[in-house]
Amino acid sequence: MKLLFEQNLSPRLVRLLAAEFPGSGHVIPLGLDGAPDPTIWAFAAANGFAVGSKDADFQTRSAALGHPPKVVWVRFGNCPTAAVAAALRARLSDLLAFDADPALALIEVS
Repeated sequence: MKLLFEQNLSPRLVRLLAAEFPGSGHVIPLGLDGAPDPTIWAFAAANGFAVGSKDADFQTRSAALGHPPKVVWVRFGNCPTAAVAAALRARLSDLLAFDADPALALIEVS
């Protein structure tokens, strides 16, 4: 599963989770910093990413449009990046099962 982390999540997550989510990226180095949600959505769908987001707008977009891309909704307030990485790592088997299930479009991680 490749995750495209949006701007409300740290770019450091790509490095911290490289073993668990190889090929993941962040919007800033990919030239999508400040891009509107539809642009990020289209990029993720075209490039085989699931969107990793803290933004409820991606949850709404997922409900309206379905997938691809799938959405991993990170439901944390302000917290250290290491805590987000640990939570995603702890849910790795759930996330991989979610990615493999063609019927699912959204998973929440909290």
